[in-house]
Amino acid sequence: MHRSPSIALMEKIVHVSAVRFLGGHRLHLEFDNGASGKLDFADEDWRGVFLPLRDSSYFGRVELDERLGTITWPNGADIAPETLHEMLTEAR
Repeated sequence: MHRSPSIALMEKIVHVSAVRFLGGHRLHLEFDNGASGKLDFADEDWRGVFLPLRDSSYFGRVELDERLGTITWPNGADIAPETLHEMLTEAR
């Protein structure tokens, strides 16, 4: 059976299924493909819509947006789940 490229791509997209704030700029993330782990964003150079995330108390207001399948903050900032998954696998 031949699959179109768009269907094959959609099958590879992972979504964040859980997030837990660990303090500072650290998060524990779980993905719908079973991957999980901790990420530390302390060294990020937050700019633009992400600027408020420099403040760890604001960073801690992170939430899971199940509709988007990723993490978001009250100001509408979000990080693509593919980016988060790649960061997690590279950190291992």
